[in-house]
Amino acid sequence: MPALTARPLVSVVVPVLDEADGIGALLDHLAALPGDLEVIVCDGGSRDATVALAEAHPLAPRVLCTPPGRARQQNAGAAVARGDALVFLHADSRLPVTAYAALRAALRDPACPGGNFALRFDGEDPFSRYLTAHYAVQRRFGVYYGDSTLWLRRGAWDALGGFEPLPVMEDYALVRRLERLGRTACLPGPARTSSRRWLAAGVWRTAASWVVIRYLWIAGVPAERLAGLYRHIR
Repeated sequence: MPALTARPLVSVVVPVLDEADGIGALLDHLAALPGDLEVIVCDGGSRDATVALAEAHPLAPRVLCTPPGRARQQNAGAAVARGDALVFLHADSRLPVTAYAALRAALRDPACPGGNFALRFDGEDPFSRYLTAHYAVQRRFGVYYGDSTLWLRRGAWDALGGFEPLPVMEDYALVRRLERLGRTACLPGPARTSSRRWLAAGVWRTAASWVVIRYLWIAGVPAERLAGLYRHIR
């Protein structure tokens, strides 16, 4: 994988579904970030004004209407992306202002295939602080998920062939394959994400469910069967 020493183009792929209430703030955030960024919004069938609001935003992102499912949405965005690196940003997450500089530095190492960003969960409640600490510990063992904003060098993405079209665990399935390509990088920041979904569904119920989902998936339970459990905590 060749190193990049010039100013690389970074493609930010954002899968969305019914995000009319938040798409404007998300695109404002991306517009304010420094660096050479290409933003691609991939809508999975919103029934609200998400698409219209994204198309009308001054940032002028590329907006795709794709089949539903986060894996399919992100693959569609990556297929049209022009960047030297791909960043997959969830709609309720935010990149650090240093994201482009950190990516540029990481891309100078030709052996680094990709990775994620250090993650902080919004909120000063004890559980949000626990999640932030827990994710940091998991990362040391190569365990991380899409809410920590995955990024891949273009060559690594091409080698892996994208996300598997799974209803759940598509992010961790990609991470496991990415980790086999070489030493990945957890970039500083941190990136931020919302803990609202965890709190709304019940803190410990959500945490326990994710542990169960992960280990059942590792044990070979099909993602299609696990999707029902995921819907109860989403």
